[in-house]
Amino acid sequence: MTTTIVPETSLHQIVQLGNPVLRQIAEPIYSFQDPGLQQLIDELLGTLHRSNGVGLAAPQVGISRRLMIVASHPNARYPHAPKMDPIPMLNPKILHRSHRLVKDWEGCLSVPGIRGLVPRSDAIDMAYTDRTGQRQQQCFTGFVARIVQHEYDHLDGKVFLDRVESSAELITDQEYLKQFA
Repeated sequence: MTTTIVPETSLHQIVQLGNPVLRQIAEPIYSFQDPGLQQLIDELLGTLHRSNGVGLAAPQVGISRRLMIVASHPNARYPHAPKMDPIPMLNPKILHRSHRLVKDWEGCLSVPGIRGLVPRSDAIDMAYTDRTGQRQQQCFTGFVARIVQHEYDHLDGKVFLDRVESSAELITDQEYLKQFA
C-alpha cells in the first residue's frame, strides 16, 4: 500500500507533557482495513515529517491507539540518525530485549526543549501488524532500537523522563545541539 500525500490541514498537533492521553495505556487496534485507520497512518506520517521527528505514536496526537511510526532519518533534531523507510507498527509487542543497556540522549516531540540520557536495550525483537494487516517480526539495533522502545513507551503511558536516572542527566535541546551535533 502506498502512502498518500496528506494536506497540511489534515495533519495533527502534537500533544504536550501534561495531556492525560500521554499517561494512558493505548487501546489495541482490531480493524486493520478500516479506511479511517489508513488515513490516520498517512496523517501520522505527514505529522512526523513536518515535525522533524524520527518516531511518533498515536497517543502523541491525542489518539489512544496502539499505533506507532518508526522513521529514522537525518534531520535538524537528529543530524546523525541513520536513514530508513518509515515503518507503521500496529499493536506492536516487544518479544525480546538484549541485556546490554546503552545510555544515550533522547528527546520527544511531546516534551519540547529537553533531552535526557536514557538507558535502553541495544537490540530488541519486535512483532507487529503492518498497515496491510500482515504480521511482521523484526530485530532492531542501535539508534533505531532506541526509537522503537521510546515510541513503544508512549503506547504504555510512559515518556522518556520516566526512564532518566537523575535530573543531572537532562539537557536543553539548544545545549545538546551545541555539544553533540
